[in-house]
Amino acid sequence: MGDLKQYGLVRAQERLRDQVGHALRAALIAGELRPGQVYSAPGLAADLGVSATPVREAMLDLAREGLVEPVRNKGFRITEVSERDLDQYTELRTLIEVPTVGRLAETADREQLEALRPIAEEIVARARRHDLIGYLEADRRFHLALLALSGNERLVETVGDLRKRSRLYGLTGLDEAGKLVSSAEEHVELLDLMIAGDVPGTEACMRRHLGHVRSLWADARDEPAGRKSAG
Repeated sequence: MGDLKQYGLVRAQERLRDQVGHALRAALIAGELRPGQVYSAPGLAADLGVSATPVREAMLDLAREGLVEPVRNKGFRITEVSERDLDQYTELRTLIEVPTVGRLAETADREQLEALRPIAEEIVARARRHDLIGYLEADRRFHLALLALSGNERLVETVGDLRKRSRLYGLTGLDEAGKLVSSAEEHVELLDLMIAGDVPGTEACMRRHLGHVRSLWADARDEPAGRKSAG
């Protein structure tokens, strides 16, 4: 009986850890947790109304994703991403994803591509509903599922890591300005081009989409400061 009870407690703790992680990611996206700032687990726990333990565990998960870094005896610092970093991440994603989707436009099973349409449409719906967490999660699932059709697991892992390291800050302001919907609609456009077997069009759309995402990164970095100074 003791072992079963302990298992139940562990499962409950894991769920709380996931909930805290979700809340912290939402705060990062909204710009409430600022790059370069150090936050303590007890302080965040007080804000969230939970104990410090699940907060520490969730922050360690975020540290593994490169979103935060531990600061000895102080807490966790939100990692900063430089313009140079963002340019390099974009260049790497372009080198990997553009030719990959171009090949898939020629070789992928059309039914497999069509199966991704609900996710592409979900991205647009999430953007229109101002659901930023849902938007980013659907966007992640679409891109990684699409690349998975290449059969190259290492490629998918690499792009997944690049996406984590090039996360967006301050998306709330961009959402309020209506800048996310056009980027979201590019997923449907990309899928249509691939299903039509249009290789040049597919590659051009993917390149344009990544450039669009890069501009969103730049706007997201500037937006919180701009809103603060405007107030």
